[in-house]
Amino acid sequence: MPVEFLGIAATGDGSETTPRTTAAFDRDYTLRLARAHEDHGWDRVLFAYGAGAPEPAASAAYLASHLDRLQILLAHRPNVSYPTFAAKTFATLDRISDGRLTVHFITGGNDHEQRREGDFLTKDERYERTREYIGIVKKAWTSREPFDHEGPHYRFEDFVSDVFPVQQPRPAVSFGGSSDAAYAAGGAEADIYCLWGEPLARTAEQIERVREAARAAGRTDLPRIQVAFRPIIAPTEELAWEKAHRTVAAIRARRAADRPASGRTAGRTAGPATPEAVTPENVGSQRLIEIAEAGERYDRALWTPTAAATGGAGNSNALVGTPETVAQALLDYHDLGVDILSARGYHLLDDAIDFGRYVIPIVREEVAKRDAAKAAEQAARDEQAARDERAERDRRQLIAVQA
Repeated sequence: MPVEFLGIAATGDGSETTPRTTAAFDRDYTLRLARAHEDHGWDRVLFAYGAGAPEPAASAAYLASHLDRLQILLAHRPNVSYPTFAAKTFATLDRISDGRLTVHFITGGNDHEQRREGDFLTKDERYERTREYIGIVKKAWTSREPFDHEGPHYRFEDFVSDVFPVQQPRPAVSFGGSSDAAYAAGGAEADIYCLWGEPLARTAEQIERVREAARAAGRTDLPRIQVAFRPIIAPTEELAWEKAHRTVAAIRARRAADRPASGRTAGRTAGPATPEAVTPENVGSQRLIEIAEAGERYDRALWTPTAAATGGAGNSNALVGTPETVAQALLDYHDLGVDILSARGYHLLDDAIDFGRYVIPIVREEVAKRDAAKAAEQAARDEQAARDERAERDRRQLIAVQA
């Protein structure tokens, strides 16, 4: 099973631990960070979405026009544009990038964040809309004939696009969530299903839920699985854990500094900014808090205080240790069936370089060894089966001659 690595395509240099020193969209920093990923073994980067943040499709087009290899995962919320318009935007971007686009559809897990841009649907209604939206986008990407649509949320007549993706039959669709509604929608529509980093046993349960939903939707193929972490690495275990504790202290200090001015955490440029809440609305964040309350350390290297310090905000569970320890932890998830590993450090540029230099090669080398071993085992089984078949054929011929 091949393995891929997803990083972050931030347009500014801020994170949960450090205030931003650049503009919200800084061309030089955006390109510098992306080049660091491309030059250090990453496969693709995510352009995240947040109300008020730089528009990710335009940012992605800028990056795609300057880099030749790095692939793009573009986050998109269905409430911000009509699906026919979005389909043309995505197809155009796939043309600009020469077929390097994947689209990540975000239903929205926080009512306040959704209402910032005029979305007042309930969560269940949003999932219904997302599923309808993805279906329209897929059809617009692939239909050469005009078509009509009338559904719960969208209605139009005689639409046909004049721009189609480079990728055939279409770009991949990415989706995430941990609720029953998310599993149902993503299981039906997603090529890639995205999860936040949880303990191995719970991740295995979620993967099975996704696969069950895909089968229930009548699919014969199954979504690829992506899991996201915040790696904290250092040359020794002791230094890694010292760094981890400094990181949590910096997160808490940053949130405390931001809170008095606005009543909510502010300035997160690596992902959507959402109001701090005692109990998050989305199931994924609720799960992260539940896991953190049950314990700080799980499995080989999973550490939950980073998630607890952010209130379960998004991708926030850490993997802590030396590059070798973190690589082995990632391989544990790969053994579960995860083939896309998402990682984002707290110092975006330096961590992207260090992770690419010291972790990615270990994982790739080990996956290649395991794949080669599996291929050899399969070849041996095939050869034994062929020998058994020849022996049985010879036995039957001998019986026929003797008869």
